[in-house]
Amino acid sequence: MPAQQQLQPGFVPSLLLVTAIAVAITYGIVISGLHTELVLISCGAVATLFTILHGGTWQSVMDIMGHKIKTALTAILVLYSIGMIIGTWMISGTIPYFIYHGLELVDPRYLYVMAFFGTAIVSTFTGTSWGSAGTLGVAIMGIATAMDVNLAITAGAVLSGAYFGDKLSPLSDTTIMASMVVGVDLYRHIRHLMFTSLPAAVLAAAVYLLLGLNMGDSTATPAAIAEGAEQIRSLFDLNLWLMLPVVIVLTGSIRKKPTLVVLFLATLCAIVLALIVQQAPLSAVASAAVSGFNVELLSMIHPEIDVDSLLPALLTLLNRGGLYSMHGAVLFVFCAFFFASALEASGVLQVVLNRTLAYVRSATGTILASLAAGMAIILATGNSYVTFFLTRELFAEQYRKRGLHPLNLSRSLEDGGMIPEPLAPWTVSAVYMAATLGVATIEYAPWALFNYLGLLFSIVLAVAGPWTGWFGVRRIAVEGDVTENGVGEQVAEPIAR
Repeated sequence: MPAQQQLQPGFVPSLLLVTAIAVAITYGIVISGLHTELVLISCGAVATLFTILHGGTWQSVMDIMGHKIKTALTAILVLYSIGMIIGTWMISGTIPYFIYHGLELVDPRYLYVMAFFGTAIVSTFTGTSWGSAGTLGVAIMGIATAMDVNLAITAGAVLSGAYFGDKLSPLSDTTIMASMVVGVDLYRHIRHLMFTSLPAAVLAAAVYLLLGLNMGDSTATPAAIAEGAEQIRSLFDLNLWLMLPVVIVLTGSIRKKPTLVVLFLATLCAIVLALIVQQAPLSAVASAAVSGFNVELLSMIHPEIDVDSLLPALLTLLNRGGLYSMHGAVLFVFCAFFFASALEASGVLQVVLNRTLAYVRSATGTILASLAAGMAIILATGNSYVTFFLTRELFAEQYRKRGLHPLNLSRSLEDGGMIPEPLAPWTVSAVYMAATLGVATIEYAPWALFNYLGLLFSIVLAVAGPWTGWFGVRRIAVEGDVTENGVGEQVAEPIAR
């Protein structure tokens, strides 16, 4: 007997399912504060039932999920590696070294804006938002904790800077992929991104500066900050050698070496530093790597340490990391993949997007629709590569018909289909950032200003285009021959910029 063929769902049932899932996620996670894992599994179960009722199978959902896990295996292993890095960098003194000098040099009022620019610079030179947040971002969060500065705002600033640098870096895999999928030159793509990224970055930096300058009285006093710095100094032998693990990560990222190899070498270097510089026993170092660092481990080195005399904020700051600390994050990834796989197997997003495109009849509408589609796909799949390819397939011809240069599509892929990803708690990037920075996605998301503003300025340029001569939106002639250049980019006579 031939296998039952899955039927394409109708528009109304598809729209109802998408709406119901959106309402369930909003009510369950945002309003009721339910565990995100439970909400995702429940929504995934509903989508799976929908799929089966339309001729699909449970195996199709599992096959899609298996493919997602396979493609995300490196990211999952990176999560575990970051847990080990935080634990070993703590006991080696690398992170305390950054925190100590940060407390000595940084004015709390400028910490938010410093977090934004610092991670932006590191991310630009390395091409990785994850690497930037996992190194400098962790240190900045430590400084913020010691200073009693708002951690949600600090995490939002770290995330904003990391994604700003990642977006404009010629070393970034997502930036390279966005230009390649559409077929435009990488550096022209980056220059076109400036129209939305630069104003978004300037406005975000201004807000972070104002938030810092208007900081309330909840921050730690200078005396408490000085006491925290002095206690760190008493716990660790701090010297310039402790920068070596950071140098390894930055050098490996810039030279595009395999991420897991770079993280392993950085962890190994931290282990050696802990053994030599801090004179920690191997058992303590192993415990920090697997179970996480705890100040009590230092009692093996300094028996005179009275843990009870240390500042509670300092204990909260230092006691973290380890392989086990990432178990919850990885479980979260599996729940998110089940939800995304069930939604993909149901086919409802494709149906809704295809029907919506039939009503798009202008250049402005085309850009807005591609931004919305990119955001819907990235939040549903959590995979920027999949989002880029699907959005390109849906909109490449539509852009050409509306006289829009492919550069506009490649920019929309990033503004709508990449930078919103860490704002949804069920995506891998959000799980990584929450686990690494120690702040829940729902708490840092309102403060990840660049990730909103980049999308907002894309919308503004598209809506204002007819009245601004299409400033920041490159147009091509709709009629006439269109040729191909060396990188496969469609080139025609520009009619407006």
